[in-house]
Amino acid sequence: MKGSGTITRRAFIGGTLLAGLGGKALAQGFAGLGESADGFASVVPGRTFAFPADHGPHPEFRIEWWYVTANLADSSGAAYGAQWTLFRQAIAAGGPQEGWANQQIWMGHAAVTRADTHRVAQAFARGGIGQAGVDAKPFHALIDAWEMRGLEPVNDDNIAPCELKASGADFSYALRLDADRPLVLQGDGGYSRKSLREQASYYYSQPHYTAKGILTIDDTPVDVTGLAWLDREWSSQPLAADQSGWDWLSLHFNAGDKLMLYRMRQTDGQHYGSGKWIAPDGTAEILGSEDIVMTPLTVTEIEGRKIPTAWRIAIAKMALAIECRPLNPRSWMGTSFPYWEGPIRFAGSHTGMGYLEMTGY
Repeated sequence: MKGSGTITRRAFIGGTLLAGLGGKALAQGFAGLGESADGFASVVPGRTFAFPADHGPHPEFRIEWWYVTANLADSSGAAYGAQWTLFRQAIAAGGPQEGWANQQIWMGHAAVTRADTHRVAQAFARGGIGQAGVDAKPFHALIDAWEMRGLEPVNDDNIAPCELKASGADFSYALRLDADRPLVLQGDGGYSRKSLREQASYYYSQPHYTAKGILTIDDTPVDVTGLAWLDREWSSQPLAADQSGWDWLSLHFNAGDKLMLYRMRQTDGQHYGSGKWIAPDGTAEILGSEDIVMTPLTVTEIEGRKIPTAWRIAIAKMALAIECRPLNPRSWMGTSFPYWEGPIRFAGSHTGMGYLEMTGY
């Protein structure tokens, strides 16, 4: 249910989600993701990923998401961004219950960005009633009419081709995603550490999508093409109690390389960083905190919050020194758990485009 959907049911589900996620949000990091996860499965090193099964949900873990961002352009070269996200949150541990007793809450976020505008929509659903969910084979993730669907013959090793659809009160998009290279396991074989303690997630990406389709803002459709990135992540406690949020980037280099990096912000200022550099031939190198220097350059004030919307990124071992600038510095996701997310471009030692996400500000 989106926008002007059924108020009573939306308020009920949203309130349940807030109770499950946000009751300790300030004390337990962004959206309560640092809260104790007793009763849920733990993330441990050495997992063997299996596809297509791992494209589907993992209800024994507390939180998980299917996350697509796309850097797009029309025939004149005007830039756009598109975001599609489906979150699954378990509000109680234990085996799945039937119908409205089901413990799974689903939340969808969709957005489009242009230099002069940023449009956002949000959706909520309860598990167990067919309104939202994910099937691994054939791949299909949905919440109401929003969906990410595999197109036959979908390749389970690169989760392509797919179609991606979402709409809000004043925007919509329908994109086809193709990829000719396999998925990338982030971190150490898909085990992605978030702190020097036990916080971690299982994490893989498809950074090699090409995208084409139609994006509409205020009833004006445009044909767009570009590059897209899928992140798949699940965990039970991805933040430590003293971590307030994260700064995350996915970068497409004009030379063909890809880079994912993030820093988890800690209250003592000793932020934890990680990343992975993916060469055009598919070889990858893990980056640690000691490799990554992220320096805010420009602050944008939004709703009384000071958001660092431009960054200098330096990775000496990769001879990288770039400055990242947003397409629209006011790419604010004013959702139940607000955060900043939008397309960026970068220049310096390397050039290209990507996406920046910042939570907990």
